[in-house]
Amino acid sequence: MMHSVPKTMTAVLLTGHGGLEKLVYSRDVPVPAPAAGEVLIKVTACGMNNTDVWVREGAYGTEDDPSAVSTWRRHGNTLTFPRIQGTDTVGHIIAVGEGVDRARIGERVMVDFSIYNRDDDSLADIDYMGHGRDGGYAEYMALPAENAHVVATDLTDVELATFCCAYLTGERMLERARLAAGETVLVTGASGGVGSAIVQLARARGAVPIAVAGPGKEAAMLEIGAEAVVTRGQGDLTEGVEAASGGRLIDVVADLVGGPLFNDLLKILRPEGRYTTAGAIAGPVVQLDLRTMYLKQLELHGSSQGSRADFRRLVRYIEEKKIRPLVGGIYPLSEFHRAQTDFMAKNFVGKLVVVPD
Repeated sequence: MMHSVPKTMTAVLLTGHGGLEKLVYSRDVPVPAPAAGEVLIKVTACGMNNTDVWVREGAYGTEDDPSAVSTWRRHGNTLTFPRIQGTDTVGHIIAVGEGVDRARIGERVMVDFSIYNRDDDSLADIDYMGHGRDGGYAEYMALPAENAHVVATDLTDVELATFCCAYLTGERMLERARLAAGETVLVTGASGGVGSAIVQLARARGAVPIAVAGPGKEAAMLEIGAEAVVTRGQGDLTEGVEAASGGRLIDVVADLVGGPLFNDLLKILRPEGRYTTAGAIAGPVVQLDLRTMYLKQLELHGSSQGSRADFRRLVRYIEEKKIRPLVGGIYPLSEFHRAQTDFMAKNFVGKLVVVPD
């Protein structure tokens, strides 16, 4: 049963694939009602991610045509318009659906945005809130009660909203690549949301992260835990990594950039090294010399989102203060276009967070 919940709310609606004009700020979107097994939260903060932009642009291509306008899921599209995007949602439970304990009303929760569609840890049919159902760029959001998690932390709502998508993605990448204590991982795109998360998550595992980041971001990378920083675009990448690593072999490459860097990253890996990727902001279509892959006995992993077990580790890291939030900027929902424009410019470290007006 719902109490003191308005009938309409403000939200940003994605109305189709295209430019920023496809994002419509509306004040009269119906407030969702929690179905059986669901809760309704009043949203207090929602972090922004590359996936928001790529889904809006339809930039995921298809297996047959990399340039085709297509959404995030390779098989079985679940995106319909209008859609409220937003994955990294934090809020307070204000109503519950049938079968949910009313004692949960009042809880502050971080949303596990994944729609798992399976009972095991396979991600073969993974989906997410903000794509397969509405997300957190709104005043209110309904979601399954099991996806609303209380986190024992004194972090603010904005700080808590920096974690979920980026850190869950990063944790899954490192888990798939089996990054172990004492190993060295090279992180590309290290100043972004996922990249800065991986730097911290590597330290949480006892591994040694070396960051690749743009000019002017070196000090920020060292401050969050990078052992050394290679400045992107300055000199030969292979030589830069060799100098930065101090002779350490690179066990794992966690790549979020792709594009022209791809072959250099495989050259940098030690024999039997592991490459893992969850993004390609510099270009998704790359050339691969299979001889490098098989002669060096390399492993290549594609990764996206994370499992329930990955999410539980993430919550534990937050509660144990092994990772910390990096807020790159805060924007009201009514200035969403400016927020996404600034996000695409990448002139920040960490995450941009949107809050209701």
